[in-house]
Amino acid sequence: MSQCKNLITLVILCLFLFSSPIANATELTTDFEQAKEIAKQAYIFAYPMLEDFKTMFIQAIDPGLFSMFYHKRELRGPDYREVVRPNNDSIYSRLWLDLRSEPVVVSIPAVEDRYYSFEMIDMYTHNFAYVGTRTTGTGARTFVISGPFWHGDTPSGVDDVFRSEGNFVLCLVRISVNMQVEGDLEKVLVIQDEHEIQSLSSYLGEEAPPAADPAIFPTYDKTKAESAEFISYFNFLLGQLQIHPSEKELIERFGKIGIGPNLPFDVNAMPSGIREAVEEGIKEALEIIQNPEEMVGISKNGWNLSIFGNREEMQGEYELRAVAAYRSLYGNSLEEAYCPNGLVDEDGDAFDGSKFKYVLSFNSDEVPAVEPKGFWSITMYGEDQFLVANEINRYSIGDRTDMKYGEDGSLVIYIQHESPGADKESNWLPAPDGIFSLTMRIYLPSWEVRDPVHCLVPVKKSGAVDSGGKP
Repeated sequence: MSQCKNLITLVILCLFLFSSPIANATELTTDFEQAKEIAKQAYIFAYPMLEDFKTMFIQAIDPGLFSMFYHKRELRGPDYREVVRPNNDSIYSRLWLDLRSEPVVVSIPAVEDRYYSFEMIDMYTHNFAYVGTRTTGTGARTFVISGPFWHGDTPSGVDDVFRSEGNFVLCLVRISVNMQVEGDLEKVLVIQDEHEIQSLSSYLGEEAPPAADPAIFPTYDKTKAESAEFISYFNFLLGQLQIHPSEKELIERFGKIGIGPNLPFDVNAMPSGIREAVEEGIKEALEIIQNPEEMVGISKNGWNLSIFGNREEMQGEYELRAVAAYRSLYGNSLEEAYCPNGLVDEDGDAFDGSKFKYVLSFNSDEVPAVEPKGFWSITMYGEDQFLVANEINRYSIGDRTDMKYGEDGSLVIYIQHESPGADKESNWLPAPDGIFSLTMRIYLPSWEVRDPVHCLVPVKKSGAVDSGGKP
């Protein structure tokens, strides 16, 4: 009977091998443990790409909004549910690009009186370029964004050319706004409206190349993306990239479970044992991504810093990149914004507003320091990693909040569910009646902030609350 069972398994495996074009590229593994380990590593590698594709599907593919600026005209609030741990400091604009046909030309206005950044993110979630206050200054700018397969010359009148490793790019524009200054929001809305985009052929006055096929995109399904069927998504995405030389051998190794650029994939054709191995590998990968060791990133006093950066900075850091995408998708590079997440208090306990009140106390030399036009804040998130509704509509607190400082320059922030009292409400960050976490954002951090990370003082319990959640 066992010989018959083995023969049937061999026949099924042969059908899978020879019915799929991927067999011609890489021999598929028949070893359970090897398949599980490859699947785990491949899923960790692919996870940021899958999250990026999910977001692109929601924001650009499904509504058909490529190559169009989408301007958010107000600060994000608790109703925003698209990307976890949203920013409540700046007015956002986003721009999704499909660069298969040709590059685009973007023009931005001068922004002299406030913080401004134009972040470019590739399909790996690498921050491959920035324009703005830190990198190019405050003047108006015109630049080209291209995919990996365009090799033209820099057009006349263009300041920069930025090349992505993939055909799809997300651009995020952050413009600081101070809601305590009357009319400041209206100034930012004018800046948004002065952003322009056009195709390169239109900029040059030339005939446009043939349009790229809009029907190539698979429909995103979360269940499929967290199963062996992630391979079909991964193969599609790999086909839209110029695979980096340093990762060609890695992708070839992934080929032992059917992974490769544009390779067709049929999950039902997988031998049941190999499919089970792949599913087990995915489970192990998700456990690493969603419950990482504290050593992932930089940790101090209950704060953990997920690292984002360009290709050079993130080279080979696949686990770190995946955890960062899970915790704070599309985060800034460290030199642009230092954004540690507060996950536990001084005692190592998860924050719980139904049980405790907390304080964050800075000595005068610990208050976050920023470069000119920089600023800092601390944002509150519920257990679902989104902003928390509260009675004073305050979702973050920072140097643009009218807080009270000590005579010596020290600062105490009260973090709790109920008001700390009228005399302290200026320094109150409302917490939910339950589990929460924090994110500190320091835009244009000074070197003292980044090295060493001295501003990461611990959040301390200041007292218990009764079972009803009241002091």
